[in-house]
Amino acid sequence: MPDYKPKSICLFQGSFDQEALKKIKLTKSEHAFVCEGRPSLEAGRKTSGLLLKNAVTATMITDNMAGFLFFKGMVKEVVLACQYADNKGALCDIGALILAVLAKKHKVTVKLLAAEHKARFLGDPQAILNFEGQRMAPKGTHAYVPLVEWVPARYLK
Repeated sequence: MPDYKPKSICLFQGSFDQEALKKIKLTKSEHAFVCEGRPSLEAGRKTSGLLLKNAVTATMITDNMAGFLFFKGMVKEVVLACQYADNKGALCDIGALILAVLAKKHKVTVKLLAAEHKARFLGDPQAILNFEGQRMAPKGTHAYVPLVEWVPARYLK
């Protein structure tokens, strides 16, 4: 298991364009936390793979573990997959807003990198109502599955 030194780890969230990921200066000795990327888990799988190809140790976390990592002082910067940005904010993969808020609270730098692709705005409700073909929620339960969200500029400084 990697040695998680306080303030030594980048936290990645979203699916990144491979060329954009090269802009992050990670050394072989560094580790990176990667959010799993609900609902499909595709973002975590792809980003972990890209980091491993660049000899960076990737540790996948559940999306809701990020607050704990900030609290423990284990995040030195946050890297968000961004589809569009202007002076008012950025359109990022879902989950970016809470990470940007946490980063501001903990005085951690947020970087925006190009997303791998332009995501749809809403996903299939079945992605969170079912897991591996099994119904996880009681019949009659609805699901709301936004795939992107707006992060106001005040959280990106």
